[in-house]
Amino acid sequence: MTISTPRTTALRATALLATGVLALTACGSGDPSDGAGATGPAAAHAKIPTTDVVSGVTRDPAAAKLLPAEVRKRGTLALAASVGTPPGATYLPDGTTLAGQDIDFADAVGKALGLRIHREVASFEAILPALGSGKYDVGTGNFGVTDERRRTIDFVTYVNDGQGFAARKDSPLKKVTSLKQLCGLTVATGAGTTFEATLEQNRHLCTAAGKKPYDVSTFAEPGALWISLQQGRSDVVMSTINGLRYAVEQQPGLKFLNEFKRLDVGFAFKKGTPLAPAFQAAVNHLKKDGTYDRILKKWGTGPSAITTSQISPPEIK
Repeated sequence: MTISTPRTTALRATALLATGVLALTACGSGDPSDGAGATGPAAAHAKIPTTDVVSGVTRDPAAAKLLPAEVRKRGTLALAASVGTPPGATYLPDGTTLAGQDIDFADAVGKALGLRIHREVASFEAILPALGSGKYDVGTGNFGVTDERRRTIDFVTYVNDGQGFAARKDSPLKKVTSLKQLCGLTVATGAGTTFEATLEQNRHLCTAAGKKPYDVSTFAEPGALWISLQQGRSDVVMSTINGLRYAVEQQPGLKFLNEFKRLDVGFAFKKGTPLAPAFQAAVNHLKKDGTYDRILKKWGTGPSAITTSQISPPEIK
């Protein structure tokens, strides 16, 4: 059984708004704090799939045997989930029920291991430090596997996603192959993400080229990020490839630019966790029994399939 701890009404509304057909412009009357918009949150979720692809998963004794004895005995895991936009994780229109690729994979792995997942919603930037403190056993949030993160976090991979860009359709940008193409622009991205780190680490490229550096605007809530782009306060968004593709299909006036860099995505654990081998075996079990492909098909993320799950692989260069 999955237990979900809801956030505030404002957070839910913002997450709902971010997934929808945002007809918000500079003259829009919708207030992002209450989820209002030209189409409303109910319409925003008209295309969120709700097909059950998890309930049929059976316990895999070989994977479960890899769990630490005390975890098998208690039968539960504390999981922190970052909730943002589809296909990763979002709220359904009831404002409480969670749905998304991350949600399905975590629930499926839990069933394969014979464990109940106790899920608590947490902000993206808070999850990794909380794992180190022992507050949670595992975290989900489309966490990209980077060499920097591997110094303090262990990962068990389940998909391949990465970094990409989107902009308004009237943008002259067609494809971003170098961050120098962003010089002088305002780039919106999520707080505490690999995107923010990549942008901040490479601002010097503009200065070295004799150009004005780009500005980086970070947002804790995805709804505010997309509103910033729609209203012209940002010129381009840097985010996950899958998330961008989904978002531009739902929102008028936007375009997906291109994939910039691929990254493995994994369940996150504190460094040295004894849970990694069991999670790896469970993901590979899901690949064998067909659940893995059913989850990707449900969320339209087939190109993100991996051949086999790995524990903390080197960053894709």
